[in-house]
Amino acid sequence: MLGSLGRWTAGSTIVAMAGAAGAIFVDEYKSGIEWEKPAIIDAGDARTPPSDAIVLFDGKDLSAWDGAENWEIRDGYAVPTNGGITSKQPFGDVQVHLEWAAPDEVKGSGQGRGNSGLYLMGKYEVQILDSYENETYYDGQAGSIYKQWPPLVNASRKPGEWQSYDILFTAPRFDDEQKLVKPGYVTVLHNGVVVQNHSELLGGTFYDQPPHYEPHVDKLPMHIQFHGNPVRFRDIWARELSERTHPGKLKPSNEQTPESPKG
Repeated sequence: MLGSLGRWTAGSTIVAMAGAAGAIFVDEYKSGIEWEKPAIIDAGDARTPPSDAIVLFDGKDLSAWDGAENWEIRDGYAVPTNGGITSKQPFGDVQVHLEWAAPDEVKGSGQGRGNSGLYLMGKYEVQILDSYENETYYDGQAGSIYKQWPPLVNASRKPGEWQSYDILFTAPRFDDEQKLVKPGYVTVLHNGVVVQNHSELLGGTFYDQPPHYEPHVDKLPMHIQFHGNPVRFRDIWARELSERTHPGKLKPSNEQTPESPKG
């Protein structure tokens, strides 16, 4: 005899015991959809990317970027000296991991302190800034979608300490007439903390004008900005994400009258 909350499974039938009320038999719900088997990957660890990731910087090589001649590689990290870098590979929907550190020596304030940015598709900026005890406009601090969405919280570490961004980006979609049919969305984890939760992009993240969309192709390179500050970078990788559509309408659960078992 099972307890009042006991459960057991037999084949496709779930049997739930309800104490004195007896057992109730419920047919298992199945969608009927033949899903493709998910690929098996090695998830990696804190310093090793997943096995299906596209490594953009491993601490030794910036050959995946245009403009790399303007950056220096030192002791496993890269630092800009003059100009930003743009990925040679274009991306649409993507997961991006990037680690960065503001300069150890604090100089300037507000937007002049440890400033850089990751531009998804070269158009949509996730702000990089030394926001540790550094006041500025909230939609321009670290973890913001620049001039659109402040971070949910300020998760910044001290200047000189390594910080991480893990970003999920859904690219906007345009139709054949170049009209927006679906906006972009960005989720950002800053040092493992969610600071953007599926935030809707209102358009490009412009400095000198309101956000608005400008039609573009489905995939474009990403860009890391040089804002005059020696922000350091390491461990940059990306995973391309495919847009999924559901293969069919889900079947409703069986509408059967539960019956008590005999005997």
